[in-house]
Amino acid sequence: MIFCAAMTPVLTKLYPEKAELSIALKRHLNFFNTEGIMGCPIHGITIAMEEEMASGGESSEVAITGIKTGLMGPLAGMGDSIIWAAIMPLIMALFLPLAMQGNPMGGILPLILYPGITMAMGYYFYHTGYSVGKKSIIGLLQNGKIKDLIQGASVLGLFMMGSLSASFVNISTPFTISMANSTPIALQSILDMMAPGLLPLAAVFGIYAFLKKKGPRYNIILSFIIGLSIITSLLGIL
Repeated sequence: MIFCAAMTPVLTKLYPEKAELSIALKRHLNFFNTEGIMGCPIHGITIAMEEEMASGGESSEVAITGIKTGLMGPLAGMGDSIIWAAIMPLIMALFLPLAMQGNPMGGILPLILYPGITMAMGYYFYHTGYSVGKKSIIGLLQNGKIKDLIQGASVLGLFMMGSLSASFVNISTPFTISMANSTPIALQSILDMMAPGLLPLAAVFGIYAFLKKKGPRYNIILSFIIGLSIITSLLGIL
């Protein structure tokens, strides 16, 4: 429905007749789901194909629907790898230290920088899709360099998320184990001897497992973390 809404101003100009406009609008009410930034070339390509069909060219309704369906998956994969797994963690890594120091810019600048970057990228990809057309985009996707770019962005994103987790997730336990005729043993020291940062690592993997199984239910995750933190703090466990 959102794709159809985005296409409506263009379709209104291309199809002044009400019957033709109705058919065009219904054509773009089909299921469509892709990443919002890297998926912008699809809008540009679709507009170019609609213009061609409206002027009596080779494009057809089947071709337009097919190119949308065929491109939304590959471009979504690129967007998830580049936008959400690389650019977003990088911006977070840059400004989290400021936020931890109490500097308000640590919270304000990401809200300005991220929309600015993504809007500029979306604008560029939108017009590029319109300019190069469907054949150039398909050829670009079939190029092996695109696969290397996606893989490299994914690896960079994993490095960034690992660095953020290690630097900013801080969990320790004051719990001690008392034994007869001996000094109480701190559980944290035992965990540190096994593997430093074991509790933060367990928390990260626990949240990752939940996200993988249940999806991005961030409110549930935040509520669970807050509730667990309060309970374990009162019990003297964490």
